[in-house]
Amino acid sequence: MTTLKEGDKAPDFSALDQDGNTITLQDFKNKKLVVFFYPKASTPGCTAEACNLKDNYETFKAQGYEILGVSADSAKRQQNFKNKYELPYPLLADEEKEVINAFGVWGPKKFMGKEYEGIYRTTFVIDEKGIIEEVILKVKTKDHTAQILK
Repeated sequence: MTTLKEGDKAPDFSALDQDGNTITLQDFKNKKLVVFFYPKASTPGCTAEACNLKDNYETFKAQGYEILGVSADSAKRQQNFKNKYELPYPLLADEEKEVINAFGVWGPKKFMGKEYEGIYRTTFVIDEKGIIEEVILKVKTKDHTAQILK
């Protein structure tokens, strides 16, 4: 589980998005940022979460937020996910898990009795100065916008 908490400085990061563009925390200087980490592109829960954020994208923009999705999927898989669901925000292809580890959202998980390593579905709300305003650990995939913009 992440050790980052409200009031902490967000970890600096640099990673490639679905199109091979480098995205860094500095790109969002003076903007509010929602960074959501999800286990795997195009799976039911991740699709529900990504589409819930997409459906409310204009509301986020109106309130000064940018959105960034992150998983350990390949750039090609992220690109397919983004195109298939017409996601209006970048998806980081963090195959080396640099951003995932910086935010502390990788570790042991259990699914149907099997233990494995994976991403904890976690969302970080970061203010204009790069400070974490909120860490959402219990993400409601179908109603995630309401959790963020309460």
